[in-house]
Amino acid sequence: MKTKILMSLFALAISGTMAFAQDTTKLVKKEMMKTKMEMKSDSVYYTCTMHPEVRLDKPGKCPQCGMDLVKKTVKSETGAKNSQALVTYTCTMHPEVTSDKPGKCPKCGMDLVVKK
Repeated sequence: MKTKILMSLFALAISGTMAFAQDTTKLVKKEMMKTKMEMKSDSVYYTCTMHPEVRLDKPGKCPQCGMDLVKKTVKSETGAKNSQALVTYTCTMHPEVTSDKPGKCPKCGMDLVVKK
């Protein structure tokens, strides 16, 4: 009898955890869609290098893989015509490392080069 009660409690705890995880995923997807709809020209968003469809309005972790989100800037077409193109620097050994200013790669220490 004790075994049946313990098994029932265990099953209930697991199902509650799974329901919470699904609700959290839905909330993150809603926030991503809201952020995508609200993006204006020359706006800044944060995205995952492995999952570019993830776009949030603040830094943090990717909800799909847990990697740190990187900052991206969206330029308007009129702004791009009137100003220079946005320069991005990257590491030759780690192309996923990008920066908007020159510096060193945090993974290997090599100088970042202008991305073409």
